[in-house]
Amino acid sequence: MGHILAIDQGTTSTRAIIYDADGLPVASAQEELPQIYPKPGWVEHDAEEIWRATVKVSRAACEKAGVEPAGIAAIGITNQRETTVVWDRETGQPIHNAIVWQDRRTADMCARLKDEGCEAEVQQKTGLLLDPYFSATKIAWMLDNVDGARARAEAGELAFGTIDCFLLWRLTGGAAHATDASNASRTMLFDIHKQDWDDSLCKLLGVPRAMLPAVMDNAADFGVTDFLGAPVAITGMAGDQQAAAFGQCCFEPGMIKSTYGTGCFALINTGSTAVASKNKLLTTVAWRLGGEVTYAVEGSIFIAGAAVQW
Repeated sequence: MGHILAIDQGTTSTRAIIYDADGLPVASAQEELPQIYPKPGWVEHDAEEIWRATVKVSRAACEKAGVEPAGIAAIGITNQRETTVVWDRETGQPIHNAIVWQDRRTADMCARLKDEGCEAEVQQKTGLLLDPYFSATKIAWMLDNVDGARARAEAGELAFGTIDCFLLWRLTGGAAHATDASNASRTMLFDIHKQDWDDSLCKLLGVPRAMLPAVMDNAADFGVTDFLGAPVAITGMAGDQQAAAFGQCCFEPGMIKSTYGTGCFALINTGSTAVASKNKLLTTVAWRLGGEVTYAVEGSIFIAGAAVQW
């Protein structure tokens, strides 16, 4: 077995780590990600900068490890969740800066939907609350605020993805438009019980289903990339908090992890049961392996390490 390249595209930095066949880290490279604040409460990233940094740190980590591209057995991706990219299917170019998970610009839309009594359906199907945190209202905002975007989306010309999905598209040269179940479960469009996009929610939130990626297990054949100079398979993807829970071996129901990065996130494994919280916590997909879903309950504090950095 060769080495593994892990790409960790986070909110404030992009990092790549090379692991050996025993799962031990050999080398890493990291680059800070500039934050864009167009207005109070608005947070954006330049998706092109994310792509550039991903390529740079991946190549740098391989060079530090002294590993040739042919020596990389597989690539795994973990990512800041909910952050939303919409791009042109033909050119691969984003139509707008990525809207980051912390962004609050769609608070009024969420409040209106709550007033209309829509939150119960959203929570029952997705495990989430009506909140700007999640991807769906960010997609709708782009379609309604970028000239011609909604018509283009309805014509099938635009694609949506969280950061994992966007990176996969770029890594495979547009051959793969896919995400994993953990990231899909953070969009507010994915029925976590049926494990499929929900047409009713797409209509409610104004997102054409044609924009959405295929949803795969966390360990799957996502595609092949040659950006390192030789073909390498991409075989794993997971949202950062779910990846952290798995990495910290929270394999059994009742096990809990708490991580402290840009924000602070506590996640408890609930096994094959999607537990509905009575205290405004989120019900989410922890991971899906071999078609079997493991669920979790999650609590989030948006600003933790970011406050120290500030």
